[in-house]
Amino acid sequence: MPRSLPLSALGIMLFCNVAWALNVVVSKIAVSSLGLPPLFYTVLRSAAVLVVLFPLLLRARPARLPLVLAIGFAVTGGSFGLQFVGLQTASPSAVGVVSLAGAPLTVLFAIIFLGEEVRWRRGLGMALALGGVGLAIGAPSEAGDPVGLGFAFTGVLIGAFASVFVKRLEVGAVALQAWAGLASLMVMLPATMMLESEQFHSVAAAPLAVAACVLYAGVVVSVGAHSAYFLLFQRYDANLIVPLTLLTPLLTIAFGTWLTGDAIGWPLIVGGAMALVGVAIIVVRPSRTIFKWQLMRPKL
Repeated sequence: MPRSLPLSALGIMLFCNVAWALNVVVSKIAVSSLGLPPLFYTVLRSAAVLVVLFPLLLRARPARLPLVLAIGFAVTGGSFGLQFVGLQTASPSAVGVVSLAGAPLTVLFAIIFLGEEVRWRRGLGMALALGGVGLAIGAPSEAGDPVGLGFAFTGVLIGAFASVFVKRLEVGAVALQAWAGLASLMVMLPATMMLESEQFHSVAAAPLAVAACVLYAGVVVSVGAHSAYFLLFQRYDANLIVPLTLLTPLLTIAFGTWLTGDAIGWPLIVGGAMALVGVAIIVVRPSRTIFKWQLMRPKL
């Protein structure tokens, strides 16, 4: 594989980072400003993904389909749904910092379930990352109440747990997005009908804005940015690609401050810096049992 990235690949990665960071802000607008129920927003996003990728479901059915659906739901609908619940009261900046917990949690689950061996450097990285996220969640801040950030953290926890088993699935990354969209729709549609109300009232109040949020999250991010990200993994070494994803939380904080007026207090700054350093340490260390894209992967 090439030992350096051409400008075209760097441009694609910049697009991916901007798309992922803006997605948190767009989701905040959807569930907070527009008043979309978070589970219903998850349904709409999953439906958009499924419409675009539906032809992939008509091809050969993957082996162990129930496992594919379960893991696909966990890393998409389950994880996203909880994040959207958290964004009702938490700021995009704070949720961006909390998402950094995904890397150390993935390594932790790999230790438990896959026999991953972790030496002191990666152990230090895990401690820094989780400690920084804990500081961002627990310290009093205008960035969001601990309950909202707790929901976001739980979403990251579920996504990290499921991601360690992705390596065992015999299905391509883009095809997995299609099956995950189907699984999320099957679970979240009944859930929103039972647990939420006034779904269509929210859509009727601002149909164009809702459509823009859903198309951005489902088509631009899940189909466009994620597919481009996985395509780069087929062409270039993971050591060149994964560290560049560390730009996403920084851009999330910047966009949150600019677009939604997030308050950036010292707990978020210190906690975010600790988490970012910890994740950087984890990413550069080799792993036997998990792909590097699973450490800093975008959600499908």
